[in-house]
Amino acid sequence: MSRTERLDFRSDTRTVPDARMREAMARARVGDDVYGDDPTVALLQERAAALLGTEAALFTPTGTMANLLAPLAAAGPAGTPAPRLIVGADSHMAFLEADGLRRFGGVEPEPVRQRPDGLPDLGELAALLAAGTDRPTVVCLENTSMMHAGNALDAAATRAVAELAHRHGAHLHLDGARLANAAVALGVPPAELAEPADSVSFSVSKGLGAPVGSLLCGTREQVARARELRTWLGGSMHQSGVVAAAALVALDRLPELAADHETAAALAAELATVPGAQLLRPPRPTNIVMVRLAGLTARECAARLAAHGVRVLALPNGYVRFVVHRAHDVDGARDAVRALAAATAR
Repeated sequence: MSRTERLDFRSDTRTVPDARMREAMARARVGDDVYGDDPTVALLQERAAALLGTEAALFTPTGTMANLLAPLAAAGPAGTPAPRLIVGADSHMAFLEADGLRRFGGVEPEPVRQRPDGLPDLGELAALLAAGTDRPTVVCLENTSMMHAGNALDAAATRAVAELAHRHGAHLHLDGARLANAAVALGVPPAELAEPADSVSFSVSKGLGAPVGSLLCGTREQVARARELRTWLGGSMHQSGVVAAAALVALDRLPELAADHETAAALAAELATVPGAQLLRPPRPTNIVMVRLAGLTARECAARLAAHGVRVLALPNGYVRFVVHRAHDVDGARDAVRALAAATAR
């Protein structure tokens, strides 16, 4: 592992396939998933559905595509009006996927304020749902909540949103880009966290380390619609068993995320000792650490850290984001802390 990899904390998408994953990719049995006969993709979808406790799953190239397919498939068959979509104001779908939802789905996301733990404000959500619409309504929830320092939401939190959504006849989609991290942090199976939702997207290309891919999980009917929509969007892949093989290895690695959480906790503890550093402290932390320096914008802080060889992501809330993954260790975390301390000394 190079120094560059050890000190690149921009995202857990920065993971690269290791020798075991590359060997699985090289040995993968493949067919043509457009025709539904790639055996490795079929196995991945079967395993993902079992892991999330759903009837079926669909392999997609990205989580963004899975989150686009989910509300469109939930709305109904071809010809159904585009759904009304309610999303957390700080969620990935709200501020990084909204343009795609508008352009390709004809959907204008309606933001709902989120609590400090990332859960949508239930009173505000209830008011939006009560306003009513003649279109199908989809409520989206993100777990973990990235902009809330990767806080893990438990099943009770998701159930509260689901019960409110279902009371108004709405579909609940769970954006589980880091649901694996939430499950490990809470010590529960992923299916327990997914159970209250009607559909869930599950990424294998973040901390779990696969090069690409997410699974959209739900009922057989929803997944069949999503498969058709995936074709229209150009998301069908032919011999995709090659990358599905990497995803199968990734599914075996959920327990390893605990080490990432430990490294992130050590990083947070040491960053807190840097003069002028302010940390965002989530109730149930995972692999994301967010910090800001008094007197510096997020861009300025990120630039100063980059000058010391540490890569982080500047966020619109004034914080910079460290995301810990399998390429990181405690020594790398300490180097990052030294860089932040040096950044304050300028």
